[in-house]
Parts: sequence; C-alpha cells; structure tokens
Amino acid sequence: MAPATIPTFRIGLGLAAVGRPGYINLGRERDLPAERTVDAMRARTHELLDAAYAQGVRYVDAARSYGRSEEFLADWLKARPDAGDVVVGSKWGYTYTADWSTEAEHHEVKDHGLATYERQRAETDALLGDRLDLYQIHSVTPDSPALTDERLHERLAEAAAAGVTIGFSTSGPAQADAVRAALAVTVDGEPLFRTVQSTFNLLETSAAPALAEAHDAGLTVIVKEGMANGRLAGPHAPDALRAVAARASLGCDAVALAFVLRRPWAGVVLSGAATTGQLASNLRAAAADLDEDQLARLDALAEDPRAYWARRGQLPWH
Repeated sequence: MAPATIPTFRIGLGLAAVGRPGYINLGRERDLPAERTVDAMRARTHELLDAAYAQGVRYVDAARSYGRSEEFLADWLKARPDAGDVVVGSKWGYTYTADWSTEAEHHEVKDHGLATYERQRAETDALLGDRLDLYQIHSVTPDSPALTDERLHERLAEAAAAGVTIGFSTSGPAQADAVRAALAVTVDGEPLFRTVQSTFNLLETSAAPALAEAHDAGLTVIVKEGMANGRLAGPHAPDALRAVAARASLGCDAVALAFVLRRPWAGVVLSGAATTGQLASNLRAAAADLDEDQLARLDALAEDPRAYWARRGQLPWH
C-alpha cells in the first residue's frame, strides 16, 4: 500500500454542522442564518474555512451525508489555490436523504455495502478528485458488514494503493468493540485501516482504552464530537465544567477540547464550530494548561455510555 497521508495539525474543522440545514447540535437557532438556503450555508462554510486556514488549521473533515459539505469544500479549494497543504477527509456509508429540509422524517440512511461504497466513492471523486486524502467508513459498529466484507476490503485496499488513506469512524456505546474489530482487518497480511475517528469527550470516555490501542498500532486517532453536540458549550455545560473554565479564564468549549487534547493518543481533535467566534474559542484549547485538580473534576463528569448514546439519540434535528 502507498504511504498514508494523514492530518498533522492537532485541531481540525468538521463540516457536519454547516453542510446541511438540519443537525442535532444544540444552539443552531442562534448559530446559523435564519434562512438556511444553500447559498447562505455555502457562504458560512467558506467563512469558516477561511478563518480556520488563517489560524493554522490544516485538516478538514466532510462526509457524503453532511448535505453539500463536499461540494462547499470543493468550491473553496478551487478558489483557494494557496490552500494546497490542507488535508481533506471525507466519509462514505450514509446517504443524505433530507432534501435540504429540517423537517424530514429521515435525514440519512446507513448502508455499508460494496454498492454504496462504489456509488459514493464516484460521487466524492466527482467533487473532490485528487484532493481527497482520507476516505473513512462512516460510523462503524461491531455488527457492520464493512468489517467482514472481503470484496469491500479489496476495493478499499485498491484505493489505498492509489494513494488514498483508508480509515473508519465509530459511533454508539460499543465503540471500543468496533475499534478492536477494525484493527484486526487485514488485506494480504497488512492492516487495512490507517486512521480511526471516534466520539470522545468529557461525558463519553468509554472508547479511550481502544483508541490508545489503535494509536499504539500506528493509526492516527481523530476525535469527533468533543463538545458532545453542544452539551458542553457554555449555555448547556455542567457546573463543574463552568467552574474549571472560569478558573482557567477560558470558554467551556476550550476547556472541553483541551481535556481531549491531553490524551496522548489523540492525534487530531475536530472543532464542529458553526461560527467564526466559536472556532476562535475552540482553537484556544491548544494553549490551555489544566492542572491535575482541574482534570480530576472533569474526569468525574463521565456518563455511562449507554445513557450517553440514548440521550444523543433523542436530540432533535433542527
């Protein structure tokens, strides 16, 4: 397989919140334009990308199911020839089905079959072409057929041989099991996956041991949902997080992301900012200095993963 192209800057920008009009993040009614037209969301995405690039962010994360995120990113890349050093990641496995509506019954449909990979890979190639560096299976769970489909593995290995790094993301209370199962997937005796993207935050820490194992096995670990879909932002943050943030003279968001950055296995931590102000505050996490007492107070916020994911599943699309 060809050498992997992986992100190196420790905070990246995820486009889940701005590539489509509806998502489950809290606070969207304040953060986004009142009229979430395609043009308005494209403009917001480009504004965020400009701000992120100016502040040193060099990894951007999209997905086929994030509405028009790949399209918005592709437009920005074409307009910014100076941004050739941006590492671009995207994901396949969910199809966006909301038709640019916040009221759809189903916003995305999951399918990890080979036919979906072939279709979505062609769609991604049509937009991002040779700018695609990392292609990830979206939200692998322990029962995902993507872990056992040898024909799919062969096609992914072909993409890797052509220079695209192959990774996977995880979701759900059994993330650790999914990570460990994926680490065992090989093609011709070589590990297939070079990156893993998982949910890890103050409230959901259950995947940490498996992510440490992935790091030790040579995978780059990308952390998503470090803000727990807005549950760790100022208006919704637990009292303990508010107290630590006040003592550190930082926003709750910066402290929450700093907690993740302290993990020795965390390679890249995604900001899911929807405004440039949120992005600037998120990026302050890189310079946050939390002491052991503060970290201990934050450690105590962890929830049972089943309870965490049950609550996440009840968040409305809005």
